Amino acid sequence: MPRQAAIDLEALYARHRVELLVFFARRTADPEIALDLWGETFAQVVGGHRRYRGTTDGEAAGWLYAVARRQLALYYRRGRIETRATARLKLERPPAQPELLASIAERAGLDELRAELSVALAALSPGVRTAVRLRVVDELPYAEVAAALGISVQAARARVSRGLSTLADMVDAPTIQEATTR
Repeated sequence: MPRQAAIDLEALYARHRVELLVFFARRTADPEIALDLWGETFAQVVGGHRRYRGTTDGEAAGWLYAVARRQLALYYRRGRIETRATARLKLERPPAQPELLASIAERAGLDELRAELSVALAALSPGVRTAVRLRVVDELPYAEVAAALGISVQAARARVSRGLSTLADMVDAPTIQEATTR
């Protein structure tokens, strides 16, 4: 079996470092969290580069963004737990330099993103908007969202899903597809 070409990690980093950081900043709206996820993604890529089997730049970009999406999903799953534990233990990570955070926020267009999100939220129906707020902002379980709205859990899940899907369609965020085709 022919051996696959080794991935050029330096070239992959050079091509995607800025876009990947913007990808995380726009999805978390927090430059510090974006930096953490960005660093962890590249650490995972470096650590797992021997398992990479692609041969083209597009495949390498797709692999990088698959790792990035996985890191983002893990952050969302574990983030609330880790944030609470860190606060309870009174642990603090050293903050990034304010200039760096401002630069990331500017590159990611976070002010514009927040404005777009505000407009998009206002365009949702009141029931869907409330369901999204209860689930995403207030972090209530679906059962509590359903109880607060006087609907079934399945209906609460549907409203939140529909609302998040609509928001994603309405807010002009760079897509993984755009980043991998540059």
